[in-house]
Amino acid sequence: MNRMASLALFFSLTLFCALPLRAQDKRKVIIDQDCAGPGGTDMQSVLALINSPETDVLGITVLTGDAWRDEEVQHTLRLLEIIGRTDIPVVPGAVFPLVNSKEYIARWETLYGKVVYQGAWNYAKGHSVHGPWEIPPMPEGTPTTKAASEDAAHFMIRMAHRYPHEVTIYAAGPMTDLALAIALDAHFAELSKELIVMAGSINPNTDDPEFILTPRREFNFWMDPEASHAVLRAHWPRIVLTTVDISVKTRMTTELINRIKTGDSPAARYVGQYARQHGEYNYLWDELAAAAWLDPSLITKKESRYMDVDLDRGAGYGNTLTWTDQDRPKLEVQPVEVQVDLDAEKFYKMFVDMLRAPTPQSHVVER
Repeated sequence: MNRMASLALFFSLTLFCALPLRAQDKRKVIIDQDCAGPGGTDMQSVLALINSPETDVLGITVLTGDAWRDEEVQHTLRLLEIIGRTDIPVVPGAVFPLVNSKEYIARWETLYGKVVYQGAWNYAKGHSVHGPWEIPPMPEGTPTTKAASEDAAHFMIRMAHRYPHEVTIYAAGPMTDLALAIALDAHFAELSKELIVMAGSINPNTDDPEFILTPRREFNFWMDPEASHAVLRAHWPRIVLTTVDISVKTRMTTELINRIKTGDSPAARYVGQYARQHGEYNYLWDELAAAAWLDPSLITKKESRYMDVDLDRGAGYGNTLTWTDQDRPKLEVQPVEVQVDLDAEKFYKMFVDMLRAPTPQSHVVER
């Protein structure tokens, strides 16, 4: 073998050996999301996480929240078809909360007043409110791929055991799937690497009518308070929280959509076609949680709080409860890293760049 051939073989073997190492170096994440679609904060955060070259998305677990689960599963499958990432499993999660229900809240409202936003229970994107098993016509087309036969809780437990202390759980919907996994496996939380959550509200500075009179009510914690309580009490190595307080400092503006639309990636084209603006409040709730996990330098101020959710069936049912280290209850509560402020322009640039980037190719990972 001549010298040139030897060098070519050497570099080929080096590249071949490096490929699986790069795959192993990627940050493993499970996206637990209420994937209302098409477009919107749920889907845009999924796109951002998939488009990052740093991530290995092990699966997307889908539960009822902003929309009903079965409709969301279809939107998620179709999204993955559009961007060419059908290798990522879509795993159905919970349809209903552990205890709370649409019917109970209807009775609750007669005593304590209207709950403005109830997700699938009182809101539907582009069509009328419907029941849990109906799937309205899909603007982006009906998927041909199928969801996994495994349920979300068992999938998350299986991944945590397969990759102990390596899997980040990114949770941007209600907490039901996580609570079910904790109930099934007491070691699930501690076997995970960390929990990244978009949820909770403390004292947001906003003129948004949804939060002026009820500043402690936030949908993801509120829809299933019992699940939120179980998740916040579990022994995660680390919990990071993107709250309403910091989310309302962001906006999905027409200018931002236009910047994304100048890209030619599948994600940019999808957002350009399906991004929606609803009134003057268009927060980047879930996108911020995703981006700040990928690049913590976006967050310019944070603080540690102890946190729980009000389970009393009175006026505060589902509200966010927080304490400092000095006034926290004696019962076991976990520290939570709460994001307080951000570099908004840096975040917007990162978000646009992620959606404009080519979709990373799939690589073989055991799931």
